[in-house]
Amino acid sequence: MKSKYLLAWFLLIQIVFLKIIAYFPQWVEHYYCNGIYIYISKSLRWLLGSLPISIGDIIYGLAIGYGLTVLWKNRKGFRSSWKERFWKLINVVSVVYCLFHLLWAMNYYREPLFDKMKLTREYTKQDLVDFTKILIAKTNALQWQITKDSTAKVVNPYTQEQLFAMTQEGYDQLAQEYPYFRYNLPSIKKSLFSAPLSYMGFSGYLNPFTNEAQVNYQVPQYGFPVTITHEMAHQMGYASESECNFIGFMAALKNKDAYFQYAAYTMAVKYCMGAIGAMDKDLFLNYKKQLHSGILKNFEEDHLFWKAHETFIEDGFHAFYDQFLKMNQQEDGMESYSKFVDLMINYNKSKAIL
Repeated sequence: MKSKYLLAWFLLIQIVFLKIIAYFPQWVEHYYCNGIYIYISKSLRWLLGSLPISIGDIIYGLAIGYGLTVLWKNRKGFRSSWKERFWKLINVVSVVYCLFHLLWAMNYYREPLFDKMKLTREYTKQDLVDFTKILIAKTNALQWQITKDSTAKVVNPYTQEQLFAMTQEGYDQLAQEYPYFRYNLPSIKKSLFSAPLSYMGFSGYLNPFTNEAQVNYQVPQYGFPVTITHEMAHQMGYASESECNFIGFMAALKNKDAYFQYAAYTMAVKYCMGAIGAMDKDLFLNYKKQLHSGILKNFEEDHLFWKAHETFIEDGFHAFYDQFLKMNQQEDGMESYSKFVDLMINYNKSKAIL
């Protein structure tokens, strides 16, 4: 066999291996998530966490620049040597695919959080209604506590650097109840690509090759704490977006700071109201009227920010990410975010967190 085909065969072997390993989530949980990955993630965060700039973003920038340069230099001779270039591309994909899964993406195949926390997976409309009522009351009370004016939106007074440091306290509290949510060696960065992320419709991402939590520093600040805690959950090895929403929500809710709690409550209200709106439009409008106008102003702030950055680019990247999630054990794609509501309601039924 020619050596130039070895990495191509290796790519095929990887794909088959991942198809098989998907049937053994407990094995992945034990040997990778709670074994190999722990050492990989902590090593990367120890190595890069103290650096003030995003190394992952720099690597991405250099890779994109190099790729465009190669394409430009070889634009004329592409047809005559396309087979050779095709196999070179496959070789690169094979290596990157291997590193992607070894360093982080095997977490897509881990045991679901529903099973890990022994939660049921379904809820009734009445469960949703009851939970939303409690959320609205809690969110209204917290908004009043912070502003002393039901018509005033909440303005987060902290710098983003302060918020990065403050997130640890919530995770420390959460880990007292669930040790597997313990977070050490922070590596949280402002993304150098925050402007592109805004137009792509993302508030942050985890770099799987450097284990840096990349946060879009341009997003509205009232919800910034849960953006951070969400990306930290990815660093801990949770790949599901709904699970990271839930873990991030819990870490912000457990934080003693009122602004963290407000970020948690408003995110939860937004998702639950969305679920109610999909079931009953009139009930949605009724509950919307019960929210303080200051809270609605925060929601409008969020809406206007993303509206100002709407382009065809966002639709394209969301379509791509939807397919990416479906290819990686997230069968509902972008809709997997809605499972966050399932987790909150069923956890509250068992633990009464609100």
